[in-house]
Amino acid sequence: MFGKVRAWSARRGKMMDALRVAPVAVLCLLPAAPRAFDEPAGLAGHVALTLVLLAPLMVWWRRPVLAFCGVALVSFGQWAAGVEVVPANLAVLVALWAVAARCSLRWSSAAVLVTELGVLLALVRWDTPTLGMFTTGSILVVTVWLAGLYASTRRRYLEGLEERARRAELERDQRAKMAAAAERARIARELHDVVAHHVSVMVVQADGAGYAIGSDAEQARLAVRAVSRTGREALAEMRRLVGVLREDEGAGGPEYTPQPGLAQLEDLVRGAGVPARLRVVGDPGAPPEGVQLAVYRIVQEALTNALKHGGSRVRALVELRCRDSELVVRVTDDGLGAAAPPASGGHGLLGMRERAAMYGGEVTAGPRPGGGFEVLARLPVPRVRAA
Repeated sequence: MFGKVRAWSARRGKMMDALRVAPVAVLCLLPAAPRAFDEPAGLAGHVALTLVLLAPLMVWWRRPVLAFCGVALVSFGQWAAGVEVVPANLAVLVALWAVAARCSLRWSSAAVLVTELGVLLALVRWDTPTLGMFTTGSILVVTVWLAGLYASTRRRYLEGLEERARRAELERDQRAKMAAAAERARIARELHDVVAHHVSVMVVQADGAGYAIGSDAEQARLAVRAVSRTGREALAEMRRLVGVLREDEGAGGPEYTPQPGLAQLEDLVRGAGVPARLRVVGDPGAPPEGVQLAVYRIVQEALTNALKHGGSRVRALVELRCRDSELVVRVTDDGLGAAAPPASGGHGLLGMRERAAMYGGEVTAGPRPGGGFEVLARLPVPRVRAA
Protein backbone atom coordinates (compact mmCIF):
# COMPACT_ATOMS: atom_id res chain seq x y z
CA MET A 1 0.00 0.00 0.00
CA PHE A 2 2.72 2.47 1.01
CA GLY A 3 4.69 1.57 -2.12
CA LYS A 4 1.70 2.54 -4.27
CA VAL A 5 1.33 5.83 -2.40
CA ARG A 6 5.03 6.64 -2.95
CA ALA A 7 4.76 5.80 -6.63
CA TRP A 8 1.67 7.99 -6.98
CA SER A 9 3.46 10.85 -5.19
CA ALA A 10 6.51 10.51 -7.45
CA ARG A 11 4.33 10.86 -10.56
CA ARG A 12 2.73 14.06 -9.23
CA GLY A 13 5.75 15.87 -7.79
CA LYS A 14 4.58 19.47 -8.23
CA MET A 15 1.15 18.80 -6.80
CA MET A 16 2.71 17.06 -3.79
CA ASP A 17 5.04 20.03 -3.22
CA ALA A 18 2.04 22.38 -3.19
CA LEU A 19 0.20 20.12 -0.75
CA ARG A 20 3.21 20.09 1.57
CA VAL A 21 3.47 23.90 1.58
CA ALA A 22 -0.27 24.57 1.91
CA PRO A 23 -0.55 23.79 5.67
CA VAL A 24 2.47 25.99 6.39
CA ALA A 25 0.93 28.86 4.40
CA VAL A 26 -2.37 28.56 6.27
CA LEU A 27 -0.61 28.61 9.66
CA CYS A 28 1.44 31.65 8.66
CA LEU A 29 -1.59 33.63 7.39
CA LEU A 30 -3.95 32.90 10.29
CA PRO A 31 -2.35 35.44 12.70
CA ALA A 32 -3.03 38.22 10.15
CA ALA A 33 -6.76 37.47 9.88
CA PRO A 34 -7.80 39.98 12.66
CA ARG A 35 -6.14 42.79 10.65
CA ALA A 36 -8.29 42.18 7.58
CA PHE A 37 -10.67 45.11 8.32
CA ASP A 38 -8.49 47.38 10.47
CA GLU A 39 -5.37 47.53 8.28
CA PRO A 40 -6.14 46.27 4.76
CA ALA A 41 -2.90 47.75 3.37
CA GLY A 42 -0.80 46.13 6.07
CA LEU A 43 -2.63 42.86 5.49
CA ALA A 44 -1.80 42.94 1.79
CA GLY A 45 1.88 43.50 2.54
CA HIS A 46 1.85 40.72 5.11
CA VAL A 47 0.26 38.30 2.68
CA ALA A 48 2.68 39.30 -0.09
CA LEU A 49 5.75 38.83 2.14
CA THR A 50 4.39 35.48 3.36
CA LEU A 51 3.90 34.21 -0.18
CA VAL A 52 7.39 35.38 -1.22
CA LEU A 53 8.96 33.61 1.78
CA LEU A 54 7.02 30.40 1.15
CA ALA A 55 7.46 30.33 -2.64
CA PRO A 56 10.95 28.71 -2.50
CA LEU A 57 9.46 25.87 -0.44
CA MET A 58 7.67 24.67 -3.56
CA VAL A 59 10.90 22.85 -4.45
CA TRP A 60 12.13 22.10 -0.91
CA TRP A 61 11.69 18.31 -1.27
CA ARG A 62 13.28 17.91 -4.70
CA ARG A 63 15.89 20.72 -4.53
CA PRO A 64 16.39 21.57 -0.84
CA VAL A 65 19.57 23.65 -1.29
CA LEU A 66 17.84 25.92 -3.81
CA ALA A 67 14.83 26.28 -1.50
CA PHE A 68 17.04 27.18 1.47
CA CYS A 69 19.00 29.74 -0.53
CA GLY A 70 15.75 31.35 -1.73
CA VAL A 71 14.27 31.62 1.77
CA ALA A 72 17.59 32.88 3.21
CA LEU A 73 17.95 35.60 0.54
CA VAL A 74 14.37 36.81 1.00
CA SER A 75 14.87 36.90 4.79
CA PHE A 76 18.14 38.83 4.38
CA GLY A 77 16.39 41.35 2.11
CA GLN A 78 13.63 41.66 4.69
CA TRP A 79 16.26 42.34 7.39
CA ALA A 80 18.09 44.88 5.23
CA ALA A 81 14.82 46.74 4.49
CA GLY A 82 13.86 46.77 8.16
CA VAL A 83 10.63 44.84 7.65
CA GLU A 84 9.37 43.16 10.79
CA VAL A 85 9.62 39.43 11.31
CA VAL A 86 6.52 37.51 10.26
CA PRO A 87 5.50 33.89 11.03
CA ALA A 88 6.51 32.90 7.52
CA ASN A 89 10.14 33.48 8.46
CA LEU A 90 10.00 30.06 10.07
CA ALA A 91 10.22 28.76 6.50
CA VAL A 92 13.98 29.01 6.93
CA LEU A 93 13.76 26.25 9.56
CA VAL A 94 11.71 24.07 7.19
CA ALA A 95 14.32 24.57 4.46
CA LEU A 96 17.11 23.87 6.97
CA TRP A 97 15.47 20.57 7.90
CA ALA A 98 15.14 19.65 4.22
CA VAL A 99 18.84 20.35 3.57
CA ALA A 100 19.91 18.29 6.61
CA ALA A 101 17.56 15.44 5.67
CA ARG A 102 18.31 15.17 1.95
CA CYS A 103 21.79 16.60 1.36
CA SER A 104 25.33 15.84 2.46
CA LEU A 105 26.79 16.87 5.80
CA ARG A 106 28.76 19.65 4.12
CA TRP A 107 25.61 21.36 2.81
CA SER A 108 23.70 20.84 6.05
CA SER A 109 26.59 22.32 8.11
CA ALA A 110 26.70 25.37 5.86
CA ALA A 111 22.93 25.77 6.16
CA VAL A 112 22.93 25.62 9.97
CA LEU A 113 25.71 28.23 10.15
CA VAL A 114 23.77 30.57 7.86
CA THR A 115 20.66 30.09 10.01
CA GLU A 116 22.63 30.85 13.17
CA LEU A 117 23.88 34.03 11.53
CA GLY A 118 20.28 34.93 10.69
CA VAL A 119 19.25 34.48 14.32
CA LEU A 120 22.04 36.80 15.46
CA LEU A 121 21.18 39.47 12.83
CA ALA A 122 17.50 39.34 13.78
CA LEU A 123 18.30 39.85 17.47
CA VAL A 124 20.58 42.80 16.68
CA ARG A 125 17.99 44.49 14.43
CA TRP A 126 14.75 44.05 16.36
CA ASP A 127 15.68 43.42 19.98
CA THR A 128 18.40 43.89 22.55
CA PRO A 129 20.49 40.74 22.13
CA THR A 130 21.33 38.72 25.21
CA LEU A 131 23.16 35.47 25.63
CA GLY A 132 20.01 33.75 26.83
CA MET A 133 17.96 34.86 23.81
CA PHE A 134 20.69 33.79 21.38
CA THR A 135 21.05 30.45 23.20
CA THR A 136 17.31 29.83 22.99
CA GLY A 137 17.27 30.60 19.26
CA SER A 138 20.35 28.47 18.70
CA ILE A 139 18.78 25.53 20.54
CA LEU A 140 15.75 25.73 18.26
CA VAL A 141 17.94 25.87 15.14
CA VAL A 142 20.21 23.02 16.24
CA THR A 143 17.19 20.87 17.21
CA VAL A 144 15.71 21.29 13.72
CA TRP A 145 19.11 20.52 12.19
CA LEU A 146 19.58 17.37 14.29
CA ALA A 147 16.06 16.25 13.39
CA GLY A 148 16.98 16.60 9.74
CA LEU A 149 20.19 14.61 10.26
CA TYR A 150 18.21 11.85 11.98
CA ALA A 151 15.76 11.78 9.08
CA SER A 152 18.70 11.51 6.68
CA THR A 153 20.22 8.63 8.65
CA ARG A 154 16.86 6.89 8.80
CA ARG A 155 16.31 7.35 5.07
CA ARG A 156 19.74 5.99 4.21
CA TYR A 157 19.16 3.03 6.52
CA LEU A 158 15.86 2.21 4.83
CA GLU A 159 17.44 2.60 1.40
CA GLY A 160 20.19 0.21 2.49
CA LEU A 161 17.58 -2.31 3.64
CA GLU A 162 15.74 -2.02 0.34
CA GLU A 163 18.98 -2.49 -1.59
CA ARG A 164 19.93 -5.54 0.45
CA ALA A 165 16.45 -6.96 -0.02
CA ARG A 166 16.70 -6.37 -3.76
CA ARG A 167 20.09 -8.07 -3.92
CA ALA A 168 18.86 -10.96 -1.79
CA GLU A 169 15.94 -11.41 -4.17
CA LEU A 170 18.26 -11.38 -7.17
CA GLU A 171 20.60 -13.88 -5.49
CA ARG A 172 17.63 -16.08 -4.62
CA ASP A 173 16.45 -16.02 -8.23
CA GLN A 174 19.97 -16.81 -9.45
CA ARG A 175 20.29 -19.69 -6.99
CA ALA A 176 16.91 -21.00 -8.12
CA LYS A 177 17.99 -20.81 -11.77
CA MET A 178 21.28 -22.55 -10.99
CA ALA A 179 19.46 -25.25 -9.04
CA ALA A 180 17.02 -25.71 -11.90
CA ALA A 181 19.88 -25.95 -14.40
CA ALA A 182 21.69 -28.49 -12.22
CA GLU A 183 18.49 -30.51 -11.86
CA ARG A 184 17.96 -30.50 -15.61
CA ALA A 185 21.55 -31.60 -16.17
CA ARG A 186 21.02 -34.43 -13.69
CA ILE A 187 17.81 -35.45 -15.43
CA ALA A 188 19.59 -35.32 -18.79
CA ARG A 189 22.21 -37.75 -17.46
CA GLU A 190 19.46 -39.98 -16.08
CA LEU A 191 17.62 -39.97 -19.41
CA HIS A 192 20.84 -40.79 -21.25
CA ASP A 193 21.45 -43.79 -19.01
CA VAL A 194 17.85 -45.00 -19.22
CA VAL A 195 17.56 -44.63 -23.00
CA ALA A 196 21.03 -46.00 -23.78
CA HIS A 197 20.60 -49.09 -21.64
CA HIS A 198 17.03 -50.04 -22.43
CA VAL A 199 17.17 -49.24 -26.13
CA SER A 200 20.38 -51.22 -26.48
CA VAL A 201 18.72 -54.21 -24.80
CA MET A 202 15.68 -53.85 -27.05
CA VAL A 203 17.81 -53.67 -30.21
CA VAL A 204 19.80 -56.79 -29.30
CA GLN A 205 16.66 -58.73 -28.36
CA ALA A 206 14.88 -57.60 -31.52
CA ASP A 207 17.84 -58.70 -33.66
CA GLY A 208 17.83 -62.08 -31.90
CA ALA A 209 14.10 -62.47 -32.52
CA GLY A 210 14.64 -61.66 -36.18
CA TYR A 211 17.30 -64.33 -36.55
CA ALA A 212 15.32 -66.97 -34.62
CA ILE A 213 11.84 -66.34 -35.98
CA GLY A 214 12.26 -68.85 -38.82
CA SER A 215 14.09 -71.62 -36.98
CA ASP A 216 13.14 -71.29 -33.29
CA ALA A 217 9.74 -69.72 -32.73
CA GLU A 218 9.89 -70.19 -28.94
CA GLN A 219 13.20 -68.32 -28.68
CA ALA A 220 11.83 -65.56 -30.89
CA ARG A 221 8.74 -65.29 -28.67
CA LEU A 222 10.91 -64.98 -25.55
CA ALA A 223 13.02 -62.28 -27.20
CA VAL A 224 9.92 -60.30 -28.17
CA ARG A 225 8.64 -60.57 -24.59
CA ALA A 226 11.99 -59.27 -23.36
CA VAL A 227 11.70 -56.32 -25.77
CA SER A 228 8.20 -55.59 -24.46
CA ARG A 229 9.27 -55.80 -20.81
CA THR A 230 12.34 -53.64 -21.37
CA GLY A 231 10.27 -51.05 -23.25
CA ARG A 232 7.79 -50.83 -20.39
CA GLU A 233 10.59 -50.38 -17.87
CA ALA A 234 12.12 -47.64 -20.01
CA LEU A 235 8.79 -45.84 -20.32
CA ALA A 236 8.20 -46.06 -16.56
CA GLU A 237 11.61 -44.55 -15.77
CA MET A 238 11.24 -41.85 -18.41
CA ARG A 239 7.81 -40.88 -17.08
CA ARG A 240 9.29 -40.58 -13.60
CA LEU A 241 12.16 -38.40 -14.79
CA VAL A 242 10.14 -36.21 -17.14
CA GLY A 243 7.55 -35.77 -14.40
CA VAL A 244 10.13 -33.83 -12.40
CA LEU A 245 10.20 -31.21 -15.15
CA ARG A 246 6.45 -30.65 -15.09
CA GLU A 247 6.04 -27.43 -13.17
CA ASP A 248 2.26 -27.37 -13.47
CA GLU A 249 1.78 -30.40 -11.22
CA GLY A 250 0.38 -29.49 -7.81
CA ALA A 251 0.73 -31.27 -4.52
CA GLY A 252 -2.01 -33.67 -5.54
CA GLY A 253 -0.19 -34.86 -8.65
CA PRO A 254 0.84 -38.44 -9.26
CA GLU A 255 3.54 -39.95 -7.09
CA TYR A 256 6.49 -41.38 -8.93
CA THR A 257 8.59 -44.33 -7.91
CA PRO A 258 11.78 -43.61 -5.95
CA GLN A 259 15.20 -43.53 -7.56
CA PRO A 260 16.76 -46.96 -8.10
CA GLY A 261 19.48 -48.06 -5.70
CA LEU A 262 21.38 -51.09 -4.46
CA ALA A 263 18.17 -53.05 -3.87
CA GLN A 264 17.40 -52.92 -7.59
CA LEU A 265 20.84 -54.14 -8.73
CA GLU A 266 19.74 -57.76 -8.92
CA ASP A 267 16.79 -56.91 -11.18
CA LEU A 268 19.08 -54.76 -13.32
CA VAL A 269 21.60 -57.56 -13.78
CA ARG A 270 18.88 -60.09 -14.49
CA GLY A 271 17.37 -57.97 -17.26
CA ALA A 272 20.62 -56.61 -18.67
CA GLY A 273 20.27 -58.32 -22.05
CA VAL A 274 23.53 -60.21 -21.59
CA PRO A 275 24.15 -63.24 -19.39
CA ALA A 276 25.34 -61.65 -16.17
CA ARG A 277 25.46 -62.41 -12.47
CA LEU A 278 25.82 -60.31 -9.35
CA ARG A 279 28.23 -60.96 -6.50
CA VAL A 280 28.07 -58.92 -3.28
CA VAL A 281 30.92 -59.16 -0.77
CA GLY A 282 30.31 -57.65 2.64
CA ASP A 283 27.39 -55.69 4.02
CA PRO A 284 26.70 -52.49 2.04
CA GLY A 285 24.66 -51.04 4.90
CA ALA A 286 22.58 -48.01 3.95
CA PRO A 287 24.66 -45.59 1.87
CA PRO A 288 23.15 -42.23 0.85
CA GLU A 289 20.57 -42.43 -1.91
CA GLY A 290 22.76 -40.43 -4.27
CA VAL A 291 25.60 -42.94 -3.89
CA GLN A 292 23.22 -45.83 -4.46
CA LEU A 293 21.90 -44.17 -7.62
CA ALA A 294 25.47 -43.57 -8.83
CA VAL A 295 26.33 -47.28 -8.31
CA TYR A 296 23.16 -48.34 -10.11
CA ARG A 297 23.84 -46.11 -13.12
CA ILE A 298 27.51 -47.11 -13.33
CA VAL A 299 26.55 -50.79 -13.39
CA GLN A 300 23.81 -50.05 -15.91
CA GLU A 301 26.18 -48.20 -18.23
CA ALA A 302 28.88 -50.89 -17.92
CA LEU A 303 26.40 -53.63 -18.84
CA THR A 304 25.14 -51.53 -21.73
CA ASN A 305 28.69 -51.18 -23.04
CA ALA A 306 29.19 -54.94 -22.73
CA LEU A 307 25.99 -55.53 -24.66
CA LYS A 308 26.90 -53.07 -27.41
CA HIS A 309 30.62 -53.80 -27.83
CA GLY A 310 31.27 -57.21 -26.28
CA GLY A 311 30.09 -59.39 -29.12
CA SER A 312 27.39 -62.01 -29.44
CA ARG A 313 28.59 -64.47 -26.75
CA VAL A 314 29.64 -61.99 -24.10
CA ARG A 315 29.08 -62.73 -20.43
CA ALA A 316 29.41 -60.27 -17.57
CA LEU A 317 30.13 -60.32 -13.86
CA VAL A 318 29.09 -57.52 -11.47
CA GLU A 319 30.95 -57.42 -8.17
CA LEU A 320 30.06 -55.11 -5.29
CA ARG A 321 32.63 -55.09 -2.49
CA CYS A 322 31.82 -53.24 0.71
CA ARG A 323 34.92 -52.09 2.57
CA ASP A 324 35.42 -49.62 5.38
CA SER A 325 34.03 -46.28 4.18
CA GLU A 326 34.22 -47.39 0.56
CA LEU A 327 32.13 -49.16 -2.07
CA VAL A 328 34.02 -50.86 -4.87
CA VAL A 329 32.06 -51.70 -8.02
CA ARG A 330 33.72 -53.94 -10.59
CA VAL A 331 32.00 -54.95 -13.83
CA THR A 332 33.91 -57.31 -16.11
CA ASP A 333 33.00 -59.14 -19.29
CA ASP A 334 34.68 -61.71 -21.54
CA GLY A 335 33.82 -59.96 -24.81
CA LEU A 336 35.97 -58.55 -27.56
CA GLY A 337 37.73 -56.05 -25.31
CA ALA A 338 40.49 -54.25 -27.23
CA ALA A 339 39.37 -55.95 -30.45
CA ALA A 340 35.98 -54.21 -30.35
CA PRO A 341 35.47 -51.52 -32.98
CA PRO A 342 35.95 -48.00 -31.59
CA ALA A 343 32.73 -46.30 -30.48
CA SER A 344 31.82 -42.81 -31.59
CA GLY A 345 29.43 -40.23 -30.21
CA GLY A 346 28.95 -41.87 -26.79
CA HIS A 347 29.27 -40.26 -23.36
CA GLY A 348 28.86 -43.34 -21.16
CA LEU A 349 32.35 -43.46 -19.66
CA LEU A 350 32.39 -39.71 -19.17
CA GLY A 351 29.01 -39.92 -17.42
CA MET A 352 30.27 -42.66 -15.09
CA ARG A 353 33.31 -40.58 -14.14
CA GLU A 354 31.14 -37.52 -13.51
CA ARG A 355 28.79 -39.48 -11.26
CA ALA A 356 31.66 -40.91 -9.22
CA ALA A 357 33.38 -37.52 -8.98
CA MET A 358 30.21 -35.99 -7.50
CA TYR A 359 30.77 -38.13 -4.40
CA GLY A 360 34.56 -37.98 -4.30
CA GLY A 361 35.08 -41.25 -6.13
CA GLU A 362 36.80 -42.34 -9.30
CA VAL A 363 36.18 -44.66 -12.24
CA THR A 364 38.71 -46.47 -14.40
CA ALA A 365 37.76 -48.43 -17.49
CA GLY A 366 39.64 -50.28 -20.20
CA PRO A 367 40.31 -53.61 -21.94
CA ARG A 368 41.54 -56.50 -19.79
CA PRO A 369 44.92 -58.14 -20.57
CA GLY A 370 43.38 -61.55 -21.23
CA GLY A 371 40.43 -60.24 -23.22
CA GLY A 372 37.22 -58.54 -22.31
CA PHE A 373 36.57 -55.20 -20.66
CA GLU A 374 36.60 -53.94 -17.08
CA VAL A 375 34.96 -51.00 -15.32
CA LEU A 376 36.18 -50.29 -11.79
CA ALA A 377 34.56 -47.63 -9.58
CA ARG A 378 35.48 -46.62 -6.03
CA LEU A 379 33.03 -44.51 -4.04
CA PRO A 380 33.80 -43.32 -0.50
CA VAL A 381 30.70 -43.52 1.73
CA PRO A 382 30.00 -43.07 5.42
CA ARG A 383 29.24 -46.36 7.13
CA VAL A 384 25.61 -45.96 8.12
CA ARG A 385 24.04 -49.28 8.90
CA ALA A 386 20.45 -50.01 8.10
CA ALA A 387 18.15 -50.09 11.11
